[in-house]
Amino acid sequence: MFKVVLVTGASSGIGKAIASYLHKKGCIVYGTSRKPKNTNQLSFQLISLDVLNSASIDKAITTILDKEGRLDVLVNNAGMGITGPVEDTPTEEMKAVFNTNLFGAIDVMKAVLPQMRSQRLGLIINITSIGGYMGLPFRGLYSASKGALETVTEAVSMEVKEFGIHAVNVAPGDFATNIAAGRYHTPVFETSAYKEKYQANLDLMDAHVSEGMDPIQMAKTVFKIINTKKPKIHYKVGSFMQRFSIVLKRILPDTIYQRLLMNHYNL
Repeated sequence: MFKVVLVTGASSGIGKAIASYLHKKGCIVYGTSRKPKNTNQLSFQLISLDVLNSASIDKAITTILDKEGRLDVLVNNAGMGITGPVEDTPTEEMKAVFNTNLFGAIDVMKAVLPQMRSQRLGLIINITSIGGYMGLPFRGLYSASKGALETVTEAVSMEVKEFGIHAVNVAPGDFATNIAAGRYHTPVFETSAYKEKYQANLDLMDAHVSEGMDPIQMAKTVFKIINTKKPKIHYKVGSFMQRFSIVLKRILPDTIYQRLLMNHYNL
């Protein structure tokens, strides 16, 4: 039986790569976007879903169930980026990134779980970030939102296991996508105490993204997880050093690890 898959945030970047690859591999894929357009250029079906609107979430899932009668896999990919010194970043923008990256993802999970529970079968894959394993300078809010989703997923994984449902995290490193264009960038204020170093790190972040891995690597990982009977809770997809940075955080004293990060970001 073909898997019926819902991929949020599938109009571009990692989400689009995942949805396209899963369709190519024979899955029945529904991608989502807040405002779907150019849908005739996609190999998969793109429907409307806003993770900040519960009625929109429910409508999208109802559409899938009316057509397919089941929903086997949720790939919770929709998210937003944010950069800036914590001191300079407006609190309303901090709340916005948590509403999208954490609470929006949770609301989509909550909406699909009743169907998966009735099927006694389901898989939830939350796309987090390697940056969620550590507090990165000038990306602290993004790191925190993705780290929170990692932790919530661990809890959900234990809560739903008795119903035949698995919940896992996939944490990407830097990938060549258009995420930089969609980030909220705290302005580089002329009077900011962080002006020069923040600007230098903005340039570094954009360079990392433009030189990042091909999103198809994320798509292949997701497909592998879908076809794994007993998936792990955590997966990391990135360069060796990005993945190794998580190991170093576990084994090094905090002050030494922090110094390594500060040297990397020229702080």
